[in-house]
Parts: sequence; structure tokens; C-alpha cells
Amino acid sequence: MLHGYGGHILRVDLTTGHTRREKTDPSFMLDVIGGRGLNSTRLYNELPRDVDPLSPDNMLLIGVGPLTGSLLSASAYMTISGKSPMTGILGDSAAGGFMGPEIKQAGYDQIVMTGCCEKPCYLFIADDHVEIRDASHLWGLDIWQTTAAIRKQLNDNAVQIAAIGPAGENLVKYATVACNNSRMFGRSGMGCLFGSKQLKAVAVRGRGTVNLADPPGFLALCRQMDQRIMAHPEYAQRNALGSTLLMKALNGIGILPTNHFQKGLCSYVDRISGETLADQYKVKNKACFNCNVHCSRYYISAEVEGEGPEFETLCSYTSRIGNDDLGFALKMTSFLNRMGMDSLSSGETIGWAMECVQRGLLNKEDFDGLDFSWGNCRTIENLLGMIAHRQGIGDAFAEGTRSLAARYGKGTDEYAFHVKGLDMICGDPRGIKAFGLTYAIASRGADHLRAEPFFELTERYDEAEKRWGIREIADRLADRGKAVLVEHTERQALLTDCLTMCKNIGLSMDILDFDFASRLLIAGTGLKFSPEKVTEALNGVIERDRRINIDFGVTADQDTLPRRFTQEPLEAGASKGQVVPVERMVKEYYQLKGWDGKGVPRD
Repeated sequence: MLHGYGGHILRVDLTTGHTRREKTDPSFMLDVIGGRGLNSTRLYNELPRDVDPLSPDNMLLIGVGPLTGSLLSASAYMTISGKSPMTGILGDSAAGGFMGPEIKQAGYDQIVMTGCCEKPCYLFIADDHVEIRDASHLWGLDIWQTTAAIRKQLNDNAVQIAAIGPAGENLVKYATVACNNSRMFGRSGMGCLFGSKQLKAVAVRGRGTVNLADPPGFLALCRQMDQRIMAHPEYAQRNALGSTLLMKALNGIGILPTNHFQKGLCSYVDRISGETLADQYKVKNKACFNCNVHCSRYYISAEVEGEGPEFETLCSYTSRIGNDDLGFALKMTSFLNRMGMDSLSSGETIGWAMECVQRGLLNKEDFDGLDFSWGNCRTIENLLGMIAHRQGIGDAFAEGTRSLAARYGKGTDEYAFHVKGLDMICGDPRGIKAFGLTYAIASRGADHLRAEPFFELTERYDEAEKRWGIREIADRLADRGKAVLVEHTERQALLTDCLTMCKNIGLSMDILDFDFASRLLIAGTGLKFSPEKVTEALNGVIERDRRINIDFGVTADQDTLPRRFTQEPLEAGASKGQVVPVERMVKEYYQLKGWDGKGVPRD
């Protein structure tokens, strides 16, 4: 018996309807661990490099890890991967909820989908029963409606569903996939990839169990993990506010994106903060499978209700675009979740347009008469509906910021804040230098979840010196040693994605280290996952990610940041005068990785 793992890989040809179950290879798993590592390696080994992301030949992968669905807290995540329609390079997105554990309980470690259905379909999996079903009656429904309709059709409210909304159907390049209605696979356009295959949803019902190699030993380790989580100094705040605690925290250090990163201080932050959200709108906490933080929040406003928003969505639809109306931000959160659109990429297209209008580069006539003044709620709401259905100017916005800037020209590319085609997250790197390096080198684009070097915000100087020999690593404004921190947390981030575990706990709270993960893996799987083997596997995945991106056309010139963050110092606040010396930091990162000066791994 293969412990920990589901035991099978499911291959589905959506064109022919043929399905095949393969046994999971333990020796292969030792090299990739699972989850994102398994997906990335599958793409590296099997995906034609010149494939059009929207063609039937692109692969669509769903991967879970060896500890998904176990007693390990927050082991709920899964990763969806493919060549990104948004960026044209490696694409993937992860989310929690209950879908990942259900896939594991159905007996699978990975679902590999190729081809394209003739008409809208959804994939139904019930243990060893696999069926491609007609979804014509679901096409056009939003994500909440789709989930309810499939559960009604199957007469099973416990079935877990990953679905797309109209944005995915209409091939919006940053369309999302959602499970449990609001657990968003938000980045790099995996919803667009679903839509290109006419795949409306994947529905899974598993009635198996997760078998462990050493149940008593694994249980003891899980209890230690629970104790670490509960004793963490940020536990209470994370429970109360989730990631929205960052609104006031980032404003306090002068890096809360305001008016499209023109400022790092927001004068009305108290009106849009996580604290205000909790006080005025939150009605209860919610959690992913087997998590004791319960960081998600359910809200009810005068117009809508739903789960969230997380920090990135809250910031994207408030300070980043000049909106001080929290109720409106919640309304847009609900709309994005139902339509299936990434809040970061959609928010960046809006911020780009607003700054271009502010600077006189573009005007109403360029945008079907829409008024892109800061915080114009009517324009924002109208535009999002147009994007989801690719109507009017929404068709251009559906392609993403990089495409918009190329379409309009006139110097607007200077205000398109992306890396490798993926739009910037809501954290100004000028005041968090390691994050700036992370955005620059991340394998899917301007992203913090490839490394999330949260340690630089802690001011734990003695611990930094003990762990890495460089005190400045704990100083967010210093750049010395940040390549060391990014390289370390890049492996730590990948580790959580491979197990699969929530990054908020394993990485941001710095709960999971490589030695402890090794012990969990050995007790869970019985395989020889020594700390050295775990590190070797992680390094192998990171190198393969780099190599496949080079094959897709990524060069060292793209490992950089938009000019604003390297040339324009912040003008006020606790990060005043700061820029990111990204070129030097990237070179240090290459050297640490053993790559050549062009960012190519040496043979």
C-alpha cells in the first residue's frame, strides 16, 4: 500500500472522452513530493513548448500533496497548473477549501486533462467512476449558480466542485476557478484555461480514507503543529481579521498601494481597514478543511453577502484605485467571485486606466465614454460587467494590462505594473526589498507567493544572524542578504505547495521548517524523505520551472520591476526615499542559485 498518497494519477482526454488511471510511482514522488511540484514536473516532462495556451494541446493539471486531507492542520490546498493564457509562461494557482481533500479521498494525487470538449461539459469523479457530463445547461451561469445546480443534479450536497463563471467561458485572460464558491484559484488565468477546453467544472466525491505509514507518530507531529499555531503571537489577529490585517499594517510602514502606487499612505485607511470590515460587516468566521485558524470571514452588507475579501482584493478595490467606500468593495468582491475574475489583474487594469487618464495620456473617448477618475464606482462596476462578457471596451480590458498598454501606446506602458505579464500584487516593494526581488524572479510573474519573505518585516535581528549570519535580513529597508532570504523562502513556499498546506500558516507564520516537514513526510508516507532529500526535490522543481520558462522565452531582462519601483522614491511615510536596487539583488540571487549571469541553470 502506498501511504499518504491517493495512489493514482487520472488522465482525461476531453476530446475523445477516454480516461485512464495510472498508479502513482513512489520513486517519482520522492523527486517531486506532490502538489505544485508534481504539476510543474509533469508540464516540464510532457508539455510541448510551442503550444498555444488556448489550444486543446495545452495541459490542465490538478494536483494534491501527500499530506492533503490528513490530520495536519490546513492541509486543504490543491494546485491547478498549465501554460498560462495570461502570460504565455508557466501558470498555476492554489486554493484551499474542501476540494483538495475530496480528490485525495477519491484516490487521486493528480488529474491530467488534455484536449477539448465539443460542447460544454463537466468532469464528474466518484472514486473509480469517471464521467464527462454535458454542461450546456450550466453555460452562462455564475459560479454560485453552477455549484448549486451540479449538487442538485447529483443529489449530493457534499460533492466538491471547482467551477468557472462567465469570465472563464468568455476567455477573459485572468479568469479564475473557484471551489466552495469563494476559494479562488485567482492568478495566471486558470479559469480561462478551463473555458478554452469548454470545461465548466470538476465535481468530485470521494469515500476513501488517507492511509498513513505511522499513524501514532504522525498524530504526535500534528499535535505539535497545532501547538505551534495556537501559541503564535499573531494567532488572535489572524483569526479575527485574516489577511486584511495588512491594510493598516502596510499603511503604517508607508507601502499600502494608493492611487495606483503613486503613494504608500492612504488617508482614509480607517474607513476601509480589516478592523472596520470585521466590526461592521463580518457575521462569522469560516475555515478550510481541518484548519484551526479560521481566518476566513463571512460578511453581509446592505446589497450582498459572501466570504472574504482577502487583503489583495480589499486593497485592489479600495486604496489602489482611489475608492474609500468599503461597502462598494464588498459588492465588487461578490461580483468577481460569482463571475470568476482575478481581483488583482482586473484591479490593475483599472488603476492603469485611471493613472493614464490622470496624466493626460488617454481620455473618455478612448474608453467608450467611461470616466476613469479615481474611485469612480459607476465606471468600475460597469467595466467589470463588460469585461466578464467581453462587451465593448471590456473586450480589450479582458486581455490584461500588458496587452492594454501595447494596444494604446502613447507611453502608457510605463504605468502597466506587471512582471512577465502577471500584474503586481498589493505591496509596494520599495519598502520591502526582499518582496521586490521575489516579484522580479517569481516563475509565474509579479507574485509574492513564490517566496513571501515575510521574515524581513519581523525585526528579529538576532534570529536572522543565528539562521543566516546576516542581521540585515530582518530589516525591510535593507537589501543586503535578501537573496539569501528569498532563496530560503522560495523553497519553503514550494514545500507548502507540495505537501499541500496553507502558506499563511506554513510560510507567513514561519511554522513549517524543512526538518519538521521531513518528519511529517516520513510518518505520513513511509518514504525516505530525509531533510536532504526534501531539499533536493525542491531545488529540482525550482530549476525545472526556470528551464521551462526559458523554453517559453523568459530571459534575464524580464527578471526586473517596473520603473516606478526602481527609479521613483516614495515621497512620504516610513519608507520615504526608498527604491529597489533590483538589478544587483537579482545578480546575487543568480549566484546563490548557481545560475549563470543570464539566469540559466548550469548543467
